[in-house]
Amino acid sequence: MSQPDLFVVCRNCGSEVSPYVTECPYCGQRVRKRAPKLDRTGEGEPQPKRKRGKRPTLPRLRSEEIAGLAPDTRPYATFVLISLCTLSTLAYRADPGLDLGYVIVPLLEEVWRFFVAPFLFADQIGYAFVTLVATGIFGTMLERRFGPLPVVAIFVLCGAAGMAVVAFAETPPLFEDSGGFIAFGANGAALGLLCAWLVDDRRAARRGDERENDLLGVYVIAIVLVLLSVAEESANIGAAVGGAVTGALLGFALPLFTRKSAY
Repeated sequence: MSQPDLFVVCRNCGSEVSPYVTECPYCGQRVRKRAPKLDRTGEGEPQPKRKRGKRPTLPRLRSEEIAGLAPDTRPYATFVLISLCTLSTLAYRADPGLDLGYVIVPLLEEVWRFFVAPFLFADQIGYAFVTLVATGIFGTMLERRFGPLPVVAIFVLCGAAGMAVVAFAETPPLFEDSGGFIAFGANGAALGLLCAWLVDDRRAARRGDERENDLLGVYVIAIVLVLLSVAEESANIGAAVGGAVTGALLGFALPLFTRKSAY
């Protein structure tokens, strides 16, 4: 069994120095290129080198690992809804006297206006901005989890339900135009999307599927939409109530549209 040297002799000054140094402490002459490794086992035998194992790495997150969610899906339906609302504003700017389908109070027999009026904003830019931002947020989240059909259905049905409440209950405030009282805009549709998403999220939490969403932000957006309905004449409070209630009811049916490929 080989034993390590107790000392080495410096070739320059002849001094005995430790075998674990590379330079002589007396004259500074280089003794060896590298110092030998210390024997930490106490046996003096060289130990086999240990192979370094690869660090465990997590695989890239796939969309199907999140139950029911497809984050790589583009929200085309939500984009189309917002685009239609934007085009209606441009059409009004081109011809303000054009009747695009506003709900006229009291309504006679033109029920189709219930489904068209949520897409109209006339020149109410602030009203359009707030409601379309909310539509974009909750429409995108719903579409990525349930697909485009529920988003379009919720937007249209909630908007129409809100307009129906305005027409039959004549809830204040009513926007007075040269042709009478009218109602339009997507505050009911936006609140419908929000309430449908919220109902599905809370039902999932009761099942133990806590998605860790920021509910404070959701409640703030809901309050802003309701206050907008009170402050803005064209954003009638009846439309907000009708849209929110309808959206909450439709939220119970959302699990029927859960993406099967995500489980």
